[in-house]
Amino acid sequence: MIQEKQTPMREQPAAERVHNFNEVPLGYTPDEAVQEAERCLQCGHAPCVKGCPVGIDIPGFLEHVKNREFAKAISVIKQDNALPAVCGRVCPQENQCQGVCTLAGRFDPVAIGRLERFCADWEAENGAVDMEKPAENGKKIAIIGAGPAGLTVAGEMRRRGYAVTMFELLHVAGGVLMYGIPEFRLPKDIVQREIRALCEMGVDVEVNQVVGRTQTVQELLDGDYDAVFIGTGAGLPRFLGVPGESLNGVFSANEFLTRTNLMKAYLFPEYDTPIKVGERVVTVGGGNVAMDASRTALRLGAKESVIVYRRSEDELPARAEEVHHAKEEGVQFQLLTNPIEFIGEKGNLKAIRCIKMELGEPDDSGRRRPVPIEGSEFEIEATTVVIAVGNGPHPLIPQTTPNLDLNRWGSIVADPETGLTSIRGVYAGGDIVTGAATVIEAMGAGKRAAAAMHAYLSD
Repeated sequence: MIQEKQTPMREQPAAERVHNFNEVPLGYTPDEAVQEAERCLQCGHAPCVKGCPVGIDIPGFLEHVKNREFAKAISVIKQDNALPAVCGRVCPQENQCQGVCTLAGRFDPVAIGRLERFCADWEAENGAVDMEKPAENGKKIAIIGAGPAGLTVAGEMRRRGYAVTMFELLHVAGGVLMYGIPEFRLPKDIVQREIRALCEMGVDVEVNQVVGRTQTVQELLDGDYDAVFIGTGAGLPRFLGVPGESLNGVFSANEFLTRTNLMKAYLFPEYDTPIKVGERVVTVGGGNVAMDASRTALRLGAKESVIVYRRSEDELPARAEEVHHAKEEGVQFQLLTNPIEFIGEKGNLKAIRCIKMELGEPDDSGRRRPVPIEGSEFEIEATTVVIAVGNGPHPLIPQTTPNLDLNRWGSIVADPETGLTSIRGVYAGGDIVTGAATVIEAMGAGKRAAAAMHAYLSD
């Protein structure tokens, strides 16, 4: 008899976790992991593998978990995924591997993400599974940006014997995994643990390297490197373009989360980068970043945290799990609402003027277009607002790399199957190509680019 529901995962109670930055889900025990893995049907056609952007042998690792062969399970995962502890926590499995699970037609899909996380955490607790450190083949790869796409390329190319150097703009590697996702959803020591594993394989990481200023892509190619991968992400915040956005108290989600995650604002006064949130924080947007910012605001001491989103709940792009956690923690949702002005006093934000919306015909995204309702304006008092309406491509590399083709949004044009750009030997992937997307999609692009780079350099 198949267990119809997923094995539940223990969590911090909402009333406790809203006052700390500790991780919310607590993970599976070995017995719980075995219980969940036993639900896998071991389908011959394995739709879950096809649904995984990096192609993990999911039935293979689940079979090992079922047999309590946890070391073998993590070895199977790491053949295709260099960041299993990260993906097990933040990958939207419900739309990918779990979304096409055969069980999902009648029952809950197998909790593949939770089991991937379990295997990675088991490895951390019981000693790393040794990964081969291949001999170098005499060729060198430069990777610009140490985020999910770049880290994936680093692991894939190092396994193939290439000398790999990563150039990271910030003072710590990890990209959005470090500055964009809160500690309570992705602990930073876990990210660094995954990066250390790559370094132990022989990957070299150089931080505080502003490629485009310290050196250019062409200079890397003309120097020691046989190929270059660009994975600089989408780190340029978008704003609403309404009056008052320059007031004190108006943050982009990038700044708000970077101060908190990378600069440890929540430990103030020990650190020098505090965020004074005030009693009510309003976050504009409905994606995962908006949920992260609104939940962070509560942990920073806000009495109220409000999501303002111009569509209805059915159109929220955030993961259902993140919306659920936000609601549990007391985040309020002001839906079908859009800001039209930020109102200040002596240079500081004091209120947000909004207008009510209704849904019209579908737009290019397939979602119904929000339409303002005339005469429905109202104000929300607030001293802090976080704008989480998306990001654009980081412009430095495109601006300093002649002959690099860009699209109308300033993203790099790259072949979706190979990552090849308009410059021979230069590849790109992740958010710098697609715009803001998921961690695992960036990793999938990195994996495809690595295969293409290897083929190019093997000719």
